[in-house]
Amino acid sequence: MKAFDWHADPISRATVITKNYRNTQNVRRFLTRECGAEFRFDRPFMAWLKDGTEKTMGDAADEWLRRQAEKRKA
Repeated sequence: MKAFDWHADPISRATVITKNYRNTQNVRRFLTRECGAEFRFDRPFMAWLKDGTEKTMGDAADEWLRRQAEKRKA
């Protein structure tokens, strides 16, 4: 099985975040589509993405939106 190409392979909400995950333009396009034009990578979110726990890109989009909702509450 070939490794997922974060630069070129299609990304969906079901795409599993692998050990070779990279913050690419392809990932940015997916998350902007899922989260809106205000999507930005920040260090805490990037650390969460790469923390080694099993998650999907759908989980990542949901987590980013959750974090933004928490910031608005504060």
